[in-house]
Amino acid sequence: MEENRKKDLASEVCHSPLVSNLLPSSFRSSSQLSGSHGPGFAKLNRREGAGGWSPLNSDRYQWLEVDLGRRTQIAAIATQGRYGSSDWLTAYLLMFSDTGHNWRQYRQEDNIGAFPGNSNADSVVQHKLQHPVITRYVRLIPLDWNRNGHIGLRLETYGCAYNSDVASFDGSSSLLFWLGPRPTATARETLSLNFKTLRNSGILLNAEGESGSSLTLELENGTLHLRLRKGRSSQHLVSLGSLLDDQHWHHVAVERHNADLNLTVDKSTLLVQIPSRFIPWDHDQVSVGAGQDESQMNFLGCLENLVHNGVNLVHLAKHGDHRVTVKGNVTFSCAEPTFVAVTFTSPQSFLFLPVATQSSPVAASMGLQFRTWNTAGLLMTFDLPKQAGAVWLYLSKARLHLQIRKHDRAPLEISSGSALNDGQWHSVKLTSRRGRLTVAVDGDEASSAHAAPSFSFTKGSWLFFGSCPAEQIVHDCMNPFMDFQGCMRLLTVNDQPVDLIMVQQRLMGNYSHLQIDMCGIIDRCSLTPCEHGGGCSQSWSTFHCNCSSTGYSGATCHSSIYEQSCEAYKHKGNTSGYYYVDVDGSGPIRPQLIYCNMTEDKTWTVIQHNNTKLTAVRASPGKNQHTAHFEYASEEKQLVAIINQSDHCQQELTYHCRKSRLLNAPGGLPLSWWVGGPGAGQVQNHWGGAPPGSHQCACSLQQNCVDPKHHCNCDADQTEWANDSGLLTHKAFLPVRSLVLGDVHRPDSEGAYRVGHLRCHGDKNVWNAAFFDKETSYLHFPTFHGELSADISFLFKTTSSSGVFLENLGIKDFIRIELSSPTEVLFSFDVGNGPLEVRVKADIPINDNRWHRIRAERNVKEATLRLDELPVATQEAPADGHIHLQLNSQLFIGGTASRQKGFRGCIRSLQLNGVTLDLEERAKITPGVQAGCPGYCSSYGSLCQNRGRCVENANSFSCDCGWSAYTGAFCDAEVSAIFKSGTSVSYTFTEPVVKELNRSFHHDSLPSSIYSDVTLSAENVSLSFRTSQSPALLLFISSYRREYLALLLNKNNELEVWYRLDGNKNPDILRTKVRNLANGQLHAVTISRRSDTISVQIDQNSKEDFNITSDVEFNAIKSLVLGRMHNFGDLDPELSHLASLGFTGCLSAVLLNSVSPLKAALLHPDNSYVSVTGPLVQSKCGSTPANPYAADATHHLSGQSGSVGAGQPEVNAIRRDSALIGGMIVVVIFVSMSVLAIMARVLYRRKRTCQSQEVKTVKTEDCPELAFRRSQNGPRENQKEYFI
Repeated sequence: MEENRKKDLASEVCHSPLVSNLLPSSFRSSSQLSGSHGPGFAKLNRREGAGGWSPLNSDRYQWLEVDLGRRTQIAAIATQGRYGSSDWLTAYLLMFSDTGHNWRQYRQEDNIGAFPGNSNADSVVQHKLQHPVITRYVRLIPLDWNRNGHIGLRLETYGCAYNSDVASFDGSSSLLFWLGPRPTATARETLSLNFKTLRNSGILLNAEGESGSSLTLELENGTLHLRLRKGRSSQHLVSLGSLLDDQHWHHVAVERHNADLNLTVDKSTLLVQIPSRFIPWDHDQVSVGAGQDESQMNFLGCLENLVHNGVNLVHLAKHGDHRVTVKGNVTFSCAEPTFVAVTFTSPQSFLFLPVATQSSPVAASMGLQFRTWNTAGLLMTFDLPKQAGAVWLYLSKARLHLQIRKHDRAPLEISSGSALNDGQWHSVKLTSRRGRLTVAVDGDEASSAHAAPSFSFTKGSWLFFGSCPAEQIVHDCMNPFMDFQGCMRLLTVNDQPVDLIMVQQRLMGNYSHLQIDMCGIIDRCSLTPCEHGGGCSQSWSTFHCNCSSTGYSGATCHSSIYEQSCEAYKHKGNTSGYYYVDVDGSGPIRPQLIYCNMTEDKTWTVIQHNNTKLTAVRASPGKNQHTAHFEYASEEKQLVAIINQSDHCQQELTYHCRKSRLLNAPGGLPLSWWVGGPGAGQVQNHWGGAPPGSHQCACSLQQNCVDPKHHCNCDADQTEWANDSGLLTHKAFLPVRSLVLGDVHRPDSEGAYRVGHLRCHGDKNVWNAAFFDKETSYLHFPTFHGELSADISFLFKTTSSSGVFLENLGIKDFIRIELSSPTEVLFSFDVGNGPLEVRVKADIPINDNRWHRIRAERNVKEATLRLDELPVATQEAPADGHIHLQLNSQLFIGGTASRQKGFRGCIRSLQLNGVTLDLEERAKITPGVQAGCPGYCSSYGSLCQNRGRCVENANSFSCDCGWSAYTGAFCDAEVSAIFKSGTSVSYTFTEPVVKELNRSFHHDSLPSSIYSDVTLSAENVSLSFRTSQSPALLLFISSYRREYLALLLNKNNELEVWYRLDGNKNPDILRTKVRNLANGQLHAVTISRRSDTISVQIDQNSKEDFNITSDVEFNAIKSLVLGRMHNFGDLDPELSHLASLGFTGCLSAVLLNSVSPLKAALLHPDNSYVSVTGPLVQSKCGSTPANPYAADATHHLSGQSGSVGAGQPEVNAIRRDSALIGGMIVVVIFVSMSVLAIMARVLYRRKRTCQSQEVKTVKTEDCPELAFRRSQNGPRENQKEYFI
């Protein structure tokens, strides 16, 4: 507050009128309408003469200039029209200069150059400058004026005197300051200076100390570099600024506070950390204008007010202080050369000049300097004498090219230089001498090119620069190349300089769209607008961000291309795998590769660390403790963000022990502990499964510790192996950072620990929703701060035709997103350039009560809007316009401050610049708004695949896979198995199951008949297979009435379908046309029967239709068999033979109506309906489709948690006694052989009813109820809850 008060007081003091007392000779102008309209009459509120200044012509090439007599600080400017007239300015540019040449345009905070002017001739419009200007000369250039009158102006500037101490260096001179001994190191140190130069490189300052440390400020290619050095160690710490060789004053400040250092150049500041090796900071001498190394280029230019810790060192040098040594010619005034530059601002810019002197018969030359960001553009062109051809000097691909075309000759082209679009000044010299042509770039002979023939200039001919006039004024000019945008200076013809001031005064040549006596180049990449490490490149009028390899997209690399959680990836229908997760979206945290486990009901985010294996702990000589540290794959900020946004996190902590106590020693102090939580973490003295601060293990809470006197099993200190294990679930103390085990020093102590991966599930952001039931209801949040970049994303659903989703207002600025019609979304905002709108229109109404996603972004370059997956709508920002979005009101969600045009419906997962707004919490305390918003299946039901059905939940949906042959969160994981010749899967139908079969057809509006003898009048059969066997029986369905359905491959590798629906008739054999099905490839088969009509489709081939004659009903179905059959009954001999052979290959996704026998056999082998004989191994028949979001990386997840017995654990360590290992192996082999012998005997006795011990099963949580069974309470089989 005190600092702001001082600034306000200084602003009031520095506000004196500066123009009113000046003599008329202090005023100049481009022209004047008459003697009474001269520039000397342009004083505010004065009526002398014609009441102000008016030029001869009213156009944008006029100007009024004021000489303040000395360098002065200007804080404000005021304008007024010409008294008693219709002449006034409505917009103007403010220019300033120290010398009356090399003008610089004043730009406001948002790079805005134009000032608003007057609306009449008498009122005064004053503008306070956002940052004061130090200048001697002030120039106003009219941009627009009253179109019913002419240009008319009276003005005043306000400010105060400016005093400074200046030193001028000629490139070989310098100053050396001795700061004296420093008794103690100071925590704070400051150094500041102003400089101006024409040379783009040179040492500004070098400070050294007794410890050998030094600091150097050096210009390189117009950028300031700060370097530190100590001994042989050198480090480039930071770079800042650009185009600092423009011969204008620039401010530099270095502020150190302990190890923090601020570097400021003009209005930009960077904070950096000083590496510890460069401390202490004991600089006791400062060299200005030169450095330690003689090979470094000295500074050429002027330096002002060099202040070190409050002492003006230039003032000391100026007055001959004994602590200052002057080397070379240092003068204490700023003498600078005058170079008149010209700026080609647009493609319409051109300059043409007459040749004033005739070239000699043997020599001609032309020279210039230029600077630009463009890779291409015409520098100069002229015609050869006697219409013999033309010459072009131009840039192409950032190289200089010279092309000469003569009649009846092939064009001659030579090129030189490279990377000439770097914004630096480059010189070009074109010389024709004695039949030899030379093009030199930057005076480097190595970049010169030589060719013949030569050329000459004829007096009175014309030279064209930049482009050709749109209207050929004096001569034909042809430009087959791009127009030049950039700056030129030091134009010479036949070694004679061109007087560009005469050109400006229209006394020589002509021009259009030029700025003369200034270089208006702007470095748009200096303070890079590209975020997240995007590379910035630029042309004269714009910039481009290269976002490749950043993980972000957009004009400024602002928006993340990755999802913010595993839950969001699951939402898009993805499966388990490694994914790049960007937890804060467009925020500063980088994306990281994370494993997402989507195999369970919950979606687990798995954060890996460096050791999850069971690790042995034994006594080490001289050590009483064992310490383990855990390094996580994710960065610290990402770890914290994932934990905070998850509903639940857990980490397994296990210790196996024998005579190794865990927590409690006889003295009461904990023997072991672990450290967990963000940052360095906190020491914790509870174990897995126990609450924080309890000093207990899980067994104490479960009251089953081996010794009730102790709270941990290991604390019983027994000689038998025991263990304490459990899950740590308190998020504030996760993840586990380190582990200290204290009772490992006793000779008979043994132990082993395991710390599992950090696992989190639930995303607070994805499903956070609110329902707005009235147009007048809304939620409000703090002001949204998105000054330079703003991205907004959310989902909505509604039945209303219009409504405002979001609005935030400022004094004049605003930002708003709304549903403007049933088919259109509108994104609008104003940052000071007037309202800008971006619209996206859908082909169909979006008020369909289904979820739709909106993504809007606004940055300094453009605004974009996307609705669902429709093409992105883009609106470019005005060039050189306001860029800061300045808001100050509350952020309204679902409505507006005026309570008009409110939104009725649901908004979900609202994120602003990567931060999720908690709509639900705010809705709980806001009338008219409800927390949460059910109804997801209408939008996301399509994610449930392969006949899976969507089930609504309160804040989520799930997929019921009971009707599907597949499993998984979205019923997309195939259930497949490898069959051997002896493998058989038999599924027995009972009446409830057959009713289920018929109900599935009733669901599909198919005819249904349920008889007491369980009869089917229609069925769908589908499966996939892969085999090299033929003939082979794939599937057989039998009945109690000698009826059957068989699916087989014949000896010709063709598919046959055998239907016998009348036990007294021969079967109908339906043979398909598709061949070569036993080729080892995966084939999909679908069979559909309706009464006597059957259709068969194989893979993507056309359906084949058949008719059967035996009957229309499948009576009393009994069982379905896959693979080998053991009871043939009275089957046909051919079919019996195939049944005895079995099937060798892979079967997948077997489905009869809604019954999946293979799924039941693999996932529910204990069910009474299914029996398995022979080997059955779960496998993958087909290849899983490529996941576009999964990262291309392979990792191994080790150390997954599981049940641990009380016996000695298997640890990842080398056993000390190899003999013990050998003995144990012998015992294990003997026991295993005995068990196998017993199992074989049992299997032999029960081979028709018992399933093979080779069947692979999955975890209990992956094995819900069978697809063909109805759950009376709750969801059906494999119902996966999916939070969105």
